[in-house]
Amino acid sequence: MSDPLPFTPPAPLGPTGRPMPDLPEPRPLSGHGPARVISMCNQKGGVGKTTTTINLGAALAEYGRRILLVDFDPQGSLSVGLGLNPHEMDLTVYNLLMERDVAIEEVVVPSGIEGVDLLPANIDLSAAEVQLVHEVAREQTLQRVLAPAVADYDVILVDCQPSLGLLTVNALTASDGVIVPLECEYFALRGVALLKTTIDKVRERLNPRLAIDGVLGTMYDGRTLHSREVMERLVQAWGDTVFHTVIRRTVKFSDSTVAGEPITSYASSSAGADAYRQLAREVVARCLGG
Repeated sequence: MSDPLPFTPPAPLGPTGRPMPDLPEPRPLSGHGPARVISMCNQKGGVGKTTTTINLGAALAEYGRRILLVDFDPQGSLSVGLGLNPHEMDLTVYNLLMERDVAIEEVVVPSGIEGVDLLPANIDLSAAEVQLVHEVAREQTLQRVLAPAVADYDVILVDCQPSLGLLTVNALTASDGVIVPLECEYFALRGVALLKTTIDKVRERLNPRLAIDGVLGTMYDGRTLHSREVMERLVQAWGDTVFHTVIRRTVKFSDSTVAGEPITSYASSSAGADAYRQLAREVVARCLGG
């Protein structure tokens, strides 16, 4: 009688109700570029777009990727979250969009994170939405100004404003993919259908390569039935588009923002830092070819 096969326990279920994949550490790169441009997009505010842009960028940089973060929100939260003073910026993404003689190399600044650069923004960017209306090919303006940087980076992350206006359409037109951070809360679910309609229109009319790289559950609290039900409905509606990684609520995110650094360095061994490293591995496996 042959020996019985060893019992292999099933993979534990994650917060999404699916088995957690075993995500390997991304292999080192021999060179950099061309970059995948990914927009962090949701027309609802306060869902973790900026937090995810900073921390996903920092986690990807830990794995040897060269990252450019683009602050494309007139509130300038990404720039402030990395310790910049919005009133002390000589050049911002606004100058890059509206002034033909400004090159991207003049505007990009170090983020303070090794391997990560920043294209900063402040309230000046709000004027661009009005001024771009009169431009030829206005939806392609960001794509045009980012083009020279694509060869120098592995990932360009664009932090969009919480609206579906012309700036967001510019970001989607310039992007290869979209990540949709979504707060695990009922009202956040309702707005995603409108966002998907906008993404579909941009894909049909302006950017046929645009893909939804993933939907990311944020501010998840597994102790509440509400969070668990929202996550269940999210997976029912979006299926495998939902990342296995889920970002849980923790005060460490607010603390790291005040400190002007990512959670991966501010609280390197925290659950929040581990979650963004896991998300980085999932993004590499899913969108960047391993």
